Amino acid sequence: QLQASGGGLVQPGGSLRLSCVASRFIFRGDYMGWYRQVPGKQRELVARIVSGDSPIYADSVKERFTVPRDNVENTVYLQMNSLKPEDTAIYYCNVKSFNRNYWGQGTLVTVSS
Repeated sequence: QLQASGGGLVQPGGSLRLSCVASRFIFRGDYMGWYRQVPGKQRELVARIVSGDSPIYADSVKERFTVPRDNVENTVYLQMNSLKPEDTAIYYCNVKSFNRNYWGQGTLVTVSS
């Protein structure tokens, strides 16, 4: 129900934009966002947004990432700037609707020179 795209290889300092399109209807009260995971570590919240409220960002990505949302297109983006090697991970889009979590398939982001 969630289709993510946009991952790839980028050099440190570069930018990438991830997209996630939901095939189901997204309510304005649904949270949309992104998590990431590296092998051996727990999945962590990167950023999320709900209509009418300020987005939430992990401390490690503040001032570098933004999470725009298009309620008409049922899409959430993750704009990643000033990427660092430690941003390398599999990124998963997430929708939380009425306390139920929906996950995309994951897209790999590799930051390396």
